[in-house]
Amino acid sequence: MRRIAFLSDIHGNILALEAIVRDMQQRRIDQIVTLGDLVSGPLWPAETIQFLMKQEWMHISGNHERQLLTNLPADQGLSDRYADSQLNDEEHAWLRALPSILTLDEGITLCHGVPRSDKIYLLETIQNGRTHLSSLNEIRTRLDGFHSPILACGHSHTPRIIQVPGGPLIINPGSVGMPAYTDDGAVPHVVETGSPHARYAILEGNSSGWTAQLISVSYNHQRAAQQADLNNRPELAMGLRTGYVTGE
Repeated sequence: MRRIAFLSDIHGNILALEAIVRDMQQRRIDQIVTLGDLVSGPLWPAETIQFLMKQEWMHISGNHERQLLTNLPADQGLSDRYADSQLNDEEHAWLRALPSILTLDEGITLCHGVPRSDKIYLLETIQNGRTHLSSLNEIRTRLDGFHSPILACGHSHTPRIIQVPGGPLIINPGSVGMPAYTDDGAVPHVVETGSPHARYAILEGNSSGWTAQLISVSYNHQRAAQQADLNNRPELAMGLRTGYVTGE
């Protein structure tokens, strides 16, 4: 039996990350993988990256790592700009060395969004300012000929396990540290998971094949929300407290 834990979208929330580590210690985990968006946000980017750099885990980058490293401060969003300002040269270099996609020996592919882009939701479609589960045809189009049996992704902060008929088992573990957010990009929308829990997933393999499990963990989310408020991010503070950002 082999167990792989998938963590994604930590966003500098060291309190949520530490709670998940405590939960994983109660389970037999053989490998831990993070799926990008590790530090950007109004919380504890330096503490989070310092913790991650000490672990013997496997990491890939997300869109926020790319944006933090390539955009000038004036062009960065608030989350990237704050994290960028808190990290030293060694920590920037560590982020810069992360690959954007990896395939494990078992044929498990790791990406942040979709295999060809870190900015596209694989399992969610935006409609009326919110995300909802995509159709199979939409998912197949975004896979764009991808042929691994298992794919682990993040980016949408929405935990899901999807078996594409004739295609891969897809696991999105949800977000460790940011359960709701507002995206003001080309298609403005909100993502809301409805609770403040920290989330991750476990993939378990044995002679019968692979099964996946989504896990939610309680932690001191009120303290994380206070930190977001201190850094003038009330919308993220609300998300950290409730899993909602709109109140509607």
